[in-house]
Amino acid sequence: MTYQQILENIFEALPMYHKVGSAAYKEGLENIEILSAIIGNPERKLKCIHVAGTNGKGSVTHLLSSFYQEAGKKVGLYTSPHLTDFRERIKINGEMISQEAVVAFFEKFENDFKKIEPSFFEMTTALAFYHFAKEEVDVAIIEVGLGGRLDATNVITPMASVITNISLEHTQLLGDTLAKIAFEKAGIMKPHTPVVIGRVQPETMPVYQQRSELLSAPIHTTEEIRIQTIDASHPSYRIIDISDKEHIIGKGIRLPLAGDYQIENIATFVRTVQLCASELDNLDELIVKAIRNVLVNTGFQGRWQIIDENPLTICDTGHNRGGFEFLSKQLNELKCTKLRVIIGFVNDKDIDSIIKLLPKNADYTVCRASVARAMEPEEIIQKMTSSGLTAKSSTLDVYQTYLAVKEETASTDAIFIGGSTFIVADFLSKK
Repeated sequence: MTYQQILENIFEALPMYHKVGSAAYKEGLENIEILSAIIGNPERKLKCIHVAGTNGKGSVTHLLSSFYQEAGKKVGLYTSPHLTDFRERIKINGEMISQEAVVAFFEKFENDFKKIEPSFFEMTTALAFYHFAKEEVDVAIIEVGLGGRLDATNVITPMASVITNISLEHTQLLGDTLAKIAFEKAGIMKPHTPVVIGRVQPETMPVYQQRSELLSAPIHTTEEIRIQTIDASHPSYRIIDISDKEHIIGKGIRLPLAGDYQIENIATFVRTVQLCASELDNLDELIVKAIRNVLVNTGFQGRWQIIDENPLTICDTGHNRGGFEFLSKQLNELKCTKLRVIIGFVNDKDIDSIIKLLPKNADYTVCRASVARAMEPEEIIQKMTSSGLTAKSSTLDVYQTYLAVKEETASTDAIFIGGSTFIVADFLSKK
């Protein structure tokens, strides 16, 4: 079979959670344990860092990959979802897994897998572990798909666990309070293995502390990492200083991830490598290089990504309340004559709380992402209008909507594209 035939088969036979929602979610580790046994338990051969959390997982994992690349290591990076190419999920030193490697994996194990009926994510996780072990990576950075405790990635034994932050998302699967969600995220903690908590929250820390005591897994926080923004005047980057107590890690660092929310992610990344790579004499230098070169090293996309500067055009995959608490503030601070927002949502998000955060003085065009979970524009517009926002519907796809909005946009205006990962994915796939 060709790569394209295999891709069509797994997309059809193994629906993705991110595409269709909870119908594609399989809770528990039984399937991935069987899959892993079939392919030789490759996860046992990997030196890993495991990253969970509501927001920031992607940024932290890419920063960690960039760090180890700068240290001269061969680095596996497993993330989800993909934006424009399935192979984005599995990278080594920034290079996507080859089509040939995907074909070889499924041809070798397809008949065995059919007996198990795994989910799309379980299958993809098995592929990632197999590929990383076969290519003998020095370290693998593994992002949790959903939750943590019962996520398919949770069969690894990492050298450190990382939990970025917690906000209310996927409540139908993970629980309807921060404490309940934290319990699921804390499931990635392992005995005698350090855990980094990216954001100290009063509702979640008791959960982590209880788990820490049970497992003798020491907790480390980012509270002593100080990151000062020196210059945030340019939309595509900011200049920062980083210190730990009295120790200066770096000054005047150009951070190409310009979103306000990245400050917290940088602190989480720094604390993690301080724990995992403390033996390196040039640790501070590597931290600075990793930050400066993260986009070049990893091909990271979709986080306050500048598409054009005339007019200023930005896309961001932030898609929940936690994300928009930062995004909306930054959008309000943009220096532009008129802010034009192309937006859409999926139907299992708490969009009422997001809409309350959206900038009031913006023109909104609502469109539908090309996924089954997409919410109809008319339903979104009704909610936005009730909140005093000016919104219109588009029957065009996301990219054609962008072209139409751009036609009526002055050079001093700004365009933002987001609301859902899939709105951004549809846009970038045509860009």
